[in-house]
Amino acid sequence: MKNELISILVVDDEESFLSLLQSTLVQEGYTVDSASDGVAAINKLQLRPYDLVLLDVKMPRVDGVEVLKFAKDHYLDTQVIMLSGVSDLRIAVECMQIGAYTYITKPYSVEELLTVINRALERKRLMIENKVLKSELARHAMFGNIVGTSKPILEVLQIASKVAPTDSSVLIEGASGTGKELIASFLHQNSLRKDQPFVALNCASIPETLIESELFGHEKGAFTDAIVTKQGLVEIANGGTLFLDEIAEISLFMQPKLLRFLQTGEYRRVGGNKNMKADVRVISATNKDLRNQVKANKFREDLLYRVNVITLHLPTLKERPEDIPALVEYFLKSRVRSKEVKQIDAKALDLLSKYEWPGNIRELENVIERAAILCQDNVIRIEDLALPLGSRSSVERRSTDVVGGVQVGNAVSMSDLEKAHIAGVLKIVSWNKNTAAKILGISLKTLYTKIQQYNLIKD
Repeated sequence: MKNELISILVVDDEESFLSLLQSTLVQEGYTVDSASDGVAAINKLQLRPYDLVLLDVKMPRVDGVEVLKFAKDHYLDTQVIMLSGVSDLRIAVECMQIGAYTYITKPYSVEELLTVINRALERKRLMIENKVLKSELARHAMFGNIVGTSKPILEVLQIASKVAPTDSSVLIEGASGTGKELIASFLHQNSLRKDQPFVALNCASIPETLIESELFGHEKGAFTDAIVTKQGLVEIANGGTLFLDEIAEISLFMQPKLLRFLQTGEYRRVGGNKNMKADVRVISATNKDLRNQVKANKFREDLLYRVNVITLHLPTLKERPEDIPALVEYFLKSRVRSKEVKQIDAKALDLLSKYEWPGNIRELENVIERAAILCQDNVIRIEDLALPLGSRSSVERRSTDVVGGVQVGNAVSMSDLEKAHIAGVLKIVSWNKNTAAKILGISLKTLYTKIQQYNLIKD
């Protein structure tokens, strides 16, 4: 983290010491505020979160221990270093139990203090990374490994590359499974905020009554289950990027509060009465047309203008079929855990390339993972692909439209049509009866009965 992005509050009742300490930290490039007593310190803490507080223990009116308690009650990630001219083991232990990072006795060298400050800030960084759950985000996002060279995806990446270094709000539009969170991650990783948190919230997965608390946090006792103070995601993402997936699902009650935050950077925790500030870049995503949502009075027009300074529209997988072979190869190498890399035969790949993929990339990933598990000899074949029969590609339809001399759609009896259909499926799966029964949606026993009834014989 660059020093100028780090905010430090220095609290001490000795004016000369306070001035010297503040000057030293400013020379190191930190953003520094100061307070000469405990009351002033608490007032400043109520206005904004600080990364670090250097706090004198002995002060008039309100001492450093009380300020420490306030800081840890309201800003869980703020690191507090206690400073004291008296070596008192009892107070030192009490401060550490409350949550101070460490306790330093005056006098101390500047080098010693700066070393402790660096360690405290590193601790905060690690705490934030843990809250953001980097491992979970890495599972969903490929960052620099966006797969595809088709014209539609390259056009999106070209625009994304230009807008990434800015702080402009971005709205990502696209059907479910097209990779909206992946593009949001790409924007963050190529921005000036890349070393700060990337925090994602799926607005559709949070109940309407809890989304305000999730975004802005809540104070202890704000509602029945609020047994401790909780940070909101905007506070955790401070300095970084907040990704609001499925933003169309945010209620009309919550939309004005989100709009105010986007306009001013200010918010209040649920149950709190103090304005707080956070500096985040907001990237939103939706699978709905927000303009139609505005017309239907389900989404505020002013909020729409605020979130879509730049709009990126992701193509469906159907619109970029030339990327399917590369995506299949990627999933086989990165998503399938196996001693040997699985392969896919030409007919199966051709079928995948001509399928319409209503579930987009997510559906393709699931199909490949399943097929890799069930396939024989490490080779994925057509019979291993779990695709809906009614949506199968023209490759498959050409095999089933004319079977046993029966043209589907002509004036034929239902029994002849059923016979032709079962024969066609058996032919496609090379007479693998278990697979055919699953595709047909019938039991294996019923399939054997039909084979006998229609006197079907393998070619």
